[in-house]
Amino acid sequence: MSDATGLMTGPDGAVRCAWPGNLPDYLAYHDNEWGRPVADDRRLFEKICLEGFQSGLSWLTILRKRENFREAFDGFDFERVAKFTEADVERLLTNAGIIRHRGKIVSTINNAKRARELADEAGSLAAFFWRFEPAANERPAVVDLAHIRANPTTAVSARISKELKKRGWSFVGPTTVYAFMQAMGLVNDHLEGCTCRARIEAERKAFKRPG
Repeated sequence: MSDATGLMTGPDGAVRCAWPGNLPDYLAYHDNEWGRPVADDRRLFEKICLEGFQSGLSWLTILRKRENFREAFDGFDFERVAKFTEADVERLLTNAGIIRHRGKIVSTINNAKRARELADEAGSLAAFFWRFEPAANERPAVVDLAHIRANPTTAVSARISKELKKRGWSFVGPTTVYAFMQAMGLVNDHLEGCTCRARIEAERKAFKRPG
């Protein structure tokens, strides 16, 4: 790994963003998921909820518990999660497979209700989120480590956060929202020199934006 570039050479000899290290599950997430454009409402809802659970923790911690979260929250089907009750909160607080944080559990149920409303308003969660995709002039000419370190939030993530909070969502601050944008492909923040960057850029170019 190079502190100067944020890149590393992986066990297969490919140059990648350094943040997954040489951990197989983290490398798979970096290579196969992170940054690929997503238009599936359930996946979008799952990700924004899990980013909320990550607050104060590492994404790797959440990633390794993701299947437990999916089982606990009915596959992040927000129509079903919206019907969870206080009894479900108490049940989830005894689930050692997830992060047992009452505020974040309650937030997920609240956000499921808000997601249902937002899908009705915008047609889908995807239609809502993708309308905020940054224009080319809102993106840096070069995505390097200095840019990433200097921009944990952006004007766009702040706008999305404000719109969600206005609609009653919680645990959706600008930093959480920007991590969501990076993961779901609204931006391509694979670093220049990463083997995935060009592939992700091609996928984003071919991606049919929801409307």
